[in-house]
Amino acid sequence: MKEKVVLAYSGGLDTTAIIPWLKETFDYDVVCCCIDVGQGNELDGLDERAKLSGASKLYIENVVDEFCDDYIVPCVQANAVYENKYLLGTSMARPVIAKKLVEIARKENAVAICHGATGKGNDQIRFELGIKALAPDLKIIAPWRMTDVWTLQSREDEIEYCKKHGIDLPFDASHSYSRDRNLWHISHEGLELEDPSNEPNYDHLLVLGNTPEKAPDEPEYVTMTFEHGVPKSVNGKEMKVSDIIKELNILGGKHGIGIVDIVENRVVGMKSRGVYETPGGTILMEAHQQLEELVLDRATAEVKKDMGNKLAQVVYEGKWFTPLREAIQAFVESTQQDVTGEVKFKLYKGNIIKAGTTSPYSLYSESLASFTTGDMYDHHDADGFITLFGLPLKVRAMKKLEREKANQK
Repeated sequence: MKEKVVLAYSGGLDTTAIIPWLKETFDYDVVCCCIDVGQGNELDGLDERAKLSGASKLYIENVVDEFCDDYIVPCVQANAVYENKYLLGTSMARPVIAKKLVEIARKENAVAICHGATGKGNDQIRFELGIKALAPDLKIIAPWRMTDVWTLQSREDEIEYCKKHGIDLPFDASHSYSRDRNLWHISHEGLELEDPSNEPNYDHLLVLGNTPEKAPDEPEYVTMTFEHGVPKSVNGKEMKVSDIIKELNILGGKHGIGIVDIVENRVVGMKSRGVYETPGGTILMEAHQQLEELVLDRATAEVKKDMGNKLAQVVYEGKWFTPLREAIQAFVESTQQDVTGEVKFKLYKGNIIKAGTTSPYSLYSESLASFTTGDMYDHHDADGFITLFGLPLKVRAMKKLEREKANQK
């Protein structure tokens, strides 16, 4: 009996060509596994395509709810944003994909897992760190790094290779944007984006929505509720997290929300330029932050900001299955106990504009914050506070004056 390899299969040209290559190069029995994290119609026709390409079996595993509940929600609660802009759409999806690949490999008694990520990108790291953490005994095959046996260097090469193996597929050699899509976002790289001096061609690029210029001229009000930091409803309708993200994607896409053009620092050391569409995710992040402003004390918020930045780095670098990620997440979850309430905002031409936030755990006191004097605050108390708070500054300035006077003598 032949040994089995589980291939992370998308149905695209790369992973289609990898199927006969694995059989020819290693004499493996190829089991394809496509992980559904919300790619939509990209999954259409995969079963026939995989079998036509020589796979013995295809798994299509729906992990959308697991992706949302166990990976997206912790990052939203932490406000984990990489380099101030990137909402980790691809980064969050890779560990759940790696986890499912390992599960299928165990089920099939496979000896290896293969992926089609390139040797220049972040995904090779994310996939392989996840596999190593969960199944250190499994071999990992990365064709694009095996230049001695993987000799295909272009789409034309891959198409010709497929034709030689009797695989007639609906791919052509024309180049397009390199995209990654899931329920949370879609990323775009390539073509004019490879030159940072070029403006993105949004008319050809956008998939999930409009540019702000083409958004409706009238704002739209949206109300959301949260319980312990978890989104529960949109406009009065209670839904599971995945359905909330779907609803927010529609609303955000309509109003030009969440389009980000970024030059980011990849893990492998190079800079790369891409455009991300994250309409629903941008709204969800902002709504959660608006509620936290009301309920978190200053000291906790300061530390949580640092932890959120650290979690973004950990997730971006593919280190989901680590004690550090677990520890950061435990801290963040402890801060979410009182993040319960309602957030109202309006969407208008790329903007998310506050329209009122309420919470039973609000730390905001109108009597303290107002300009009228209340019982809890005596203005004279500020004299002593400012004296002590500014003491280091005053002492430093006094010492500086003493030195200057001494030097003048």
